[in-house]
Amino acid sequence: MITKTSLTMNKIWININPNDQGELEQLYKEYQIDQEVVAYSLDKNERAHLDYDRITDTFVLIFTVPNLTKIDNHFETTPMTFIVKGDSLITVTNIENQYVFSKMEKYLENNPEATIFKFLFGSLFVITEAFFPCTEEMNTDRKLINQKLKEKTTKQNLLLLSDLETGIVYFVSASKQNIILLEQIKAHFIHQTLDENEQEQLEDALIEARQLVEMTQLSSQILQQLSGTYNNVLNNNLNDTMKLLTVLSILLTVPTIITGFFGMNMPLPLEHNIFGWIITIAISVILWVVLALRLRKLMR
Repeated sequence: MITKTSLTMNKIWININPNDQGELEQLYKEYQIDQEVVAYSLDKNERAHLDYDRITDTFVLIFTVPNLTKIDNHFETTPMTFIVKGDSLITVTNIENQYVFSKMEKYLENNPEATIFKFLFGSLFVITEAFFPCTEEMNTDRKLINQKLKEKTTKQNLLLLSDLETGIVYFVSASKQNIILLEQIKAHFIHQTLDENEQEQLEDALIEARQLVEMTQLSSQILQQLSGTYNNVLNNNLNDTMKLLTVLSILLTVPTIITGFFGMNMPLPLEHNIFGWIITIAISVILWVVLALRLRKLMR
């Protein structure tokens, strides 16, 4: 499905949500866009990057956006394509980032006089803002899971913590890629052709991207610390359990050795004493108590 929206100064914004590759290829052919960009646009694993073709004067941005629908109980990201070609801004969306189209429409309603590049950078700013609610939701989930783990360290809660770590890894990676992309735009020669408003909008997007990097990295560090803490707790619990089992096994060897000694088929002390079994038990108990007290002292 192709949507066309008029911009100021006879510019046009074209959004395409392709049902098949042929539809996208046809549009790119019409606007004389390199076939390689088709592969970029359809690759769900494409990293954020900048391409510029001087011959055709085609400016291509692959920007990473958050997928607002959780997958396997965690957030993920997906790439989105922006192409500036002559008087046209072309965006390629899919089911995972279709919400960006609505946000861009709203931005355009609030800024009807926006040029192509101001609209582009404003859209990147809006996309970056979309990361923050997801990150805040993960922080809230982290606090809830942390509270549950303090009460009881269960496998289910640890798996939830692991899902949060997976989601924040996607966001940290995406935010770093996006800020590198924005810095590349600022260093690109095309930045010199931008007017003051366009440069200001780019700077706003860059500042927002930097804040996102700091926020996601902080969340990632906290999650790593929590994960390491509870791993240490589990290891300590395991060590305590193994220590207890070792002590019990040592204590159980005392009566086993003594009863085994008096159970040998040969002349032994107390074999003709009617109270021999009581004396044997008493010896076992005394040695067991002495050994238990000794081990208790060593464990402390």
